[in-house]
Amino acid sequence: MNSSAAIKAPLTTTQWLICILASIGFAFDIYELLMLPLIIKPALAALGGVGADGIPLLIPGKPGYAQSARLLFFVPALFGGVFGLLGGYLTDRLGRRRVLTASIILYAGAACGAGYATSLTQLLVFRCLVFIGVCVEFVAAVAWLAELFPDALRREKVLGYTQAFSSLGGILVALANQRAIAWSASLPAIHDNHEAWRYTLISGLLPAIPLILIRPFLPESPEWQRKKDAGQLKRPSLAELFSPELCRTTIVTMLLFAASYGVAFGAIQHLPQILPGHADIKQVAKAAQDKLVEEAKAAGKPVPAPRALAQAAAKANEENVAGVQLWQEIGGLAGRFILAVLAVQIVSRRVLLRVFQIPSLLFIPLLFWLLSQNLGTTGSLELFKYGIFFAGLLTVGQFSFWGNYLPLVYPTHLRGTGESFAANIGGRILGTSAAWITITLSESVPPNPGKFAAMGACVAGAFLVMGVLVTPWLPEPKRGALSEE
Repeated sequence: MNSSAAIKAPLTTTQWLICILASIGFAFDIYELLMLPLIIKPALAALGGVGADGIPLLIPGKPGYAQSARLLFFVPALFGGVFGLLGGYLTDRLGRRRVLTASIILYAGAACGAGYATSLTQLLVFRCLVFIGVCVEFVAAVAWLAELFPDALRREKVLGYTQAFSSLGGILVALANQRAIAWSASLPAIHDNHEAWRYTLISGLLPAIPLILIRPFLPESPEWQRKKDAGQLKRPSLAELFSPELCRTTIVTMLLFAASYGVAFGAIQHLPQILPGHADIKQVAKAAQDKLVEEAKAAGKPVPAPRALAQAAAKANEENVAGVQLWQEIGGLAGRFILAVLAVQIVSRRVLLRVFQIPSLLFIPLLFWLLSQNLGTTGSLELFKYGIFFAGLLTVGQFSFWGNYLPLVYPTHLRGTGESFAANIGGRILGTSAAWITITLSESVPPNPGKFAAMGACVAGAFLVMGVLVTPWLPEPKRGALSEE
């Protein structure tokens, strides 16, 4: 079948089911990853204990807060990267479908368990399991989709548009967190409390439901199955990634994947720690506390305790920060759709990456530097929303690039392993370490949101410079066909 005929032929029912499942998986990958920045402050406050004054021991500015935050950001990423690499190997050994299914069940179940955590250790363990599932799912889904569509044009479109659902996951988690905050009082109590962050975590169980319904109708990757049945499927080898033919590809994609993730985790994902210091959000938080005091006086009750006032301010902060995060996620969704369109228009993969990379270098560090200088300026938050929309567009567009690029440069028996090395060692470990760097460099007593934003600008800028410098060495894959033995 020629390319034109292949594009005109409609997708089969099986192909649609696989695309739907992969889209759900991509959506909840990002849903799970972006959940932590939204819930980390209330989770640490709830699980870290309370002092004699009734104030939580683990809040920004308190001893131990930064260390706990670093652990929750980086340790799960480390475990996800290491075990995700193993998952990529198993994807090549056991098949795409089996590993994809197991990974979604793992992270959905672990997300639910995290909502019932009674200690920081339990929360950390469950987040590690979530990361492992997410890291494995991305690799298995991309390999599966790439091999399902042999026609290059249709493959580019399918990979681009299914990955766009990742940003839908970002929008969904922002909305879920908002709804959890608003509805927490009416939801069933967990450990005798109605804490919104717990319900947000438990919502990660949702992707397991359609998986159970669709799974019996899904076939294995036809290309992988054909080679396995014919006895032509070679055993994957991590060492083969560093063979003369693949060494440059392996190292360059790892560094560039790290550069993409470093922008997000070095700056953008720290907005929940930065924005509560903004004058506009401070006003809303103060108004929430004043309203609580006025309601108590009107009812003839004592002035609310410091803890109650702190909780009212925290709830107002969370609602407003989630609203700003939603702008970033909508921008990310736009970036993924733009990448999906451009992927079939621009032949050079280097040029396609630079379309997002160069504007990011010029814009994102400047945006966060200006934020650091204008936190005290009333009214500037509305303008920042437009800026974070564009930052999300540029950053997340680069994430989608890798789903389209990586299947083209590794052979069938090594596709999962190669994708996993770039995504998990590069993105999940090296890229996510940007969060640890930013948190460490921003630590201060009392907490200084302006310093946080300035450090975010510097860290994101450093990763972007690395990406721009390394891109000229990115191999241009053979146009059209997937790489074979």
